[in-house]
Amino acid sequence: MLLNNKTLLDELKDIRSKKHSESQILDAVKLILQENEEERITIKDTLLKKSSTNQNNFEFDLLESDKIYHIDDIKKVCIDFRLRFLDSSMFVNTIPEEAITKISKLEKNHNTNLDGFKIVAPSKAFALLHYDDPLLFAPIGNDYYYLIHKWGKDLDWYRKYLVWPIKNLFNFVIFCGFVSLFITLISPVDNLAKTVPLAPFILFLFMFKAVIASTAYYFFLSGKNFNSEIWNRKFKEN
Repeated sequence: MLLNNKTLLDELKDIRSKKHSESQILDAVKLILQENEEERITIKDTLLKKSSTNQNNFEFDLLESDKIYHIDDIKKVCIDFRLRFLDSSMFVNTIPEEAITKISKLEKNHNTNLDGFKIVAPSKAFALLHYDDPLLFAPIGNDYYYLIHKWGKDLDWYRKYLVWPIKNLFNFVIFCGFVSLFITLISPVDNLAKTVPLAPFILFLFMFKAVIASTAYYFFLSGKNFNSEIWNRKFKEN
């Protein structure tokens, strides 16, 4: 038991009061908070500014291997799920405070100022440019990127399959072929086949031509393009 019925907290307060006054302590804490807030504001400004940096000075021994991704890996997931990989300055949604905290911690640990941030997200999450769009990355160098933070809900499991037909030109043609085959199979061509040789095949070719022409016309008229072409493009008209 402590003497004079003092609690441990009372003793701690007495020790503190002998070294610093309450006003001195409050001033010191206020300064720390201000410095921290200024640091966070600087990081936010960096995220919003366009940067041409493609390399940061990370400490190799402090990097977590499961957060290092090559540009080819990022490109593939963007193409598979029809996502964009663009500068953070083009991101229109709010970057969470937790991401700012992680950037701040990384900068302290690696004794550097990070720049050149990139984000993987759907097109609608970016302010895409006109000719007259999450995962937050920082470049390591040599086409490698370090994953800093992931936020928001996960992508729907079926998104990859939903955008499969427009992944690239090959997938688009195959998809149109299956649609044409399905239409051919449900079409009543039995009587026609008795008088016209290869009637089902001829009908399939006709359907294939019609499907691919109408689908391509609508697709490109809408300003769309294949996933493989837009994954890192800054323009809305694709």
